[in-house]
Amino acid sequence: MSVVEPRTRAEEEDSGPRGWFSGMAGLLDRPLTSYYLVLGCSVLLLALGMVMVLSASSVRQYQDTGSAFTLFEKQALWVAIGLPLMWLASRMPTKVFRTLAYPLMLVSALALLVTLVPGLGQSANGAQRWISFGGPFQLQPSEPAKLALILWGADLLARKERLRQLTEWRQLLIPLLPGTGVLVMLVMLGSDLGTTLVLLTIFLALLWVVGAPGRLFVGLVGVTGVLVSILIIVEPYRLQRLTVFLDKSGNQLTVNYQGVQGLYAIASGGWFGTGLGEGRAKWNYLPHPETDFIFAIIGEELGLIGTLIVLGLFGLLAYAGLRIARRVKDPFMQLAAAGATAWVAGQAIVNIGAVIGVLPITGIPLPLVSYGGSALIPTLIVLGMLLSFAKREPGARQALAARGPGPAALALSWLGLAKR
Repeated sequence: MSVVEPRTRAEEEDSGPRGWFSGMAGLLDRPLTSYYLVLGCSVLLLALGMVMVLSASSVRQYQDTGSAFTLFEKQALWVAIGLPLMWLASRMPTKVFRTLAYPLMLVSALALLVTLVPGLGQSANGAQRWISFGGPFQLQPSEPAKLALILWGADLLARKERLRQLTEWRQLLIPLLPGTGVLVMLVMLGSDLGTTLVLLTIFLALLWVVGAPGRLFVGLVGVTGVLVSILIIVEPYRLQRLTVFLDKSGNQLTVNYQGVQGLYAIASGGWFGTGLGEGRAKWNYLPHPETDFIFAIIGEELGLIGTLIVLGLFGLLAYAGLRIARRVKDPFMQLAAAGATAWVAGQAIVNIGAVIGVLPITGIPLPLVSYGGSALIPTLIVLGMLLSFAKREPGARQALAARGPGPAALALSWLGLAKR
């Protein structure tokens, strides 16, 4: 007959709720927590996006092209291009990002200018946003412009901070404010309010991290609000969208049709959804289900549980980005990580908020999930940049060295191709 010794009080606490929370706190405090959170959330959202793009676009593409996989194959091509770029960005040193900042800013401004030239820029749904390269390949320059603003703004403010030039508000705003204003103006001339809001969010995030005085920050937020209000008023269709947002009971068959159908789709999903591929909204009821309103298809086919998983993944991704910005020591990495987090999280909030009816519809995609290479590839690159920064957190290099070879290196060794 065996005698079981009674557990000590410390052992009982370790096995109880307090021990569970302390274990979770220890897990989140590990050096590579940010790295694995960014990598894991990115891969899961990307995989979910591939599945939902196929489901959301299958009906319309079968009607138009005879194949349900047309947009899925294009998205798979963008993923095949974007993932190696993400891996490359994750291995780049900080100086490479800083070197690319100014050329990318210039190229983005020129590309945005090209979209406004008749015959060169392509328009759709009243917006002049694309450059066509023939066939199905188009580029939306406003997407890489977000990355350009992050790198340029972070490098500019980091240099000023090193020279101790950020003691006056003029040094904070010049030339950051005029540079941001050029991009915003070019984007707005192309009738892209959603991207304008994201660019302004990045601008405000950079100023917040660099420590702009509260009075200046509040003033800039107020000016931004006035600017956005003016931009809405001067364009009739934007004013109409705002009016519809404030009065959802009217125009349900015209300008508010997409919003109403999106809410119907989410409401019909219930707790667990109708089943993957079994949704009805994509049968020509909901416009653009694979892009702006893909979250509605997720709500319909995967239910409330599916939408909460998506929200949780974006929440963890935002937490990881802010954790990187807090833990790294280099000012450029702090600013760039904060700007990247503001971009991805802010765009997700605007997209999801529009779908569930708490924000006006602006027409921007859900990062990593919606269809479109112009949005997907820059997003993967900026997430690769966050992975690069995460490896420079305190203790991360030692943890990576102790981890041993990665899956790619192990696969090469099994094949006898590893370096000796």
